[in-house]
Amino acid sequence: MKILSVVGARPQFVKAAVISRAIADRNKAADAGARVEDRIVHTGQHYDPSMSQVFFDELSIPEPAHNLAVSGGPHGQMTGRMLERLEAVIIEESPDWVLVHGDTNSTLAGALAATKLHVPLAHVESGLRSHNRRMPEEINRIVTDSISDLLFVPTAHARETLLAEGVPDDRIIRVGDVMFDATLFHVASAAHRCGVRDTHGLASGSYVLATVHRAENTDDPVRLGQILEGLSRLAQEAPVVLPLHPRTRDSLERAGLLADAARSLVLIDPVGYVEMLDLERHARLIATDSGGVQKEAYFAGVGCITLRDETEWVELVEAGANILAGADADAIVRAAEQLATVPSSSGNLYGDGHAGRAIVDALVQRGR
Repeated sequence: MKILSVVGARPQFVKAAVISRAIADRNKAADAGARVEDRIVHTGQHYDPSMSQVFFDELSIPEPAHNLAVSGGPHGQMTGRMLERLEAVIIEESPDWVLVHGDTNSTLAGALAATKLHVPLAHVESGLRSHNRRMPEEINRIVTDSISDLLFVPTAHARETLLAEGVPDDRIIRVGDVMFDATLFHVASAAHRCGVRDTHGLASGSYVLATVHRAENTDDPVRLGQILEGLSRLAQEAPVVLPLHPRTRDSLERAGLLADAARSLVLIDPVGYVEMLDLERHARLIATDSGGVQKEAYFAGVGCITLRDETEWVELVEAGANILAGADADAIVRAAEQLATVPSSSGNLYGDGHAGRAIVDALVQRGR
């Protein structure tokens, strides 16, 4: 059996690593004829080495069989170029399954290419909804879920969402969250491989960790300014560490806010996945507009302020581990005060840490 995984953005590299490791584990015990071939296509959506190659290196992901080098441009142009090149790859590879992850333009392009070529399509992290159709990610999720043959959901809530939308139950499989798998696998080595805290003198529990990268925040100077003001006010109580996404740096420069950010925050270069896990686990508090970081904060038992008006991970808000603050400086400060204590994570919301194995097993079983 051959599985063709389409990836292109930072969180997808982490998810692909989980699947590749599960395939490798399965192949160790399988007869030659029963082995699964793991083929990865990198669309190029994240092309900066600090956002791409470092993840392949540190997570030991197999080198992509194809690198499409599609990056930049408006959403339609990017997705169209990916679709054209992915179609040719799928015809060449003739896989048994095309596997897509999450909610990026790479996800949508992979889903459309597979479906139009009548190749079975599976979607990892199905059933998430923000109910904000102005977000490109929301459209990508909805379309991909509607055309997938197999939908792997991380939570009970995601499954109920798909059932309510009319997806047949036999196409939905609750496997847990592959990001929980990844955290459990890497967290033991994170402290030994991370020098960022030592470099910046960040004692455990002494700092706030922030990430800002979503277009809704970076492309709106008013929202970006409010977030910067809120983080700067938090920095009066504890250092605020901000690994600076290339898009965010450019946006701060255009808005004339980069100098202010440098004065009040600890700006650092983007970090690798394992370094990020270490920073998260030792933070006093996390403020983010990233979906993945919201979950990782929960895994680490650290309170999370979400710098968005909604979240797909509603169970975290219901559990009291996550507060939606939007792009409002006052709300960010209030959320920090409310998150002085946060429920510890047992991981039960997101499965047992074996989502990758469950996904590969299901693909093999359904592909026979």
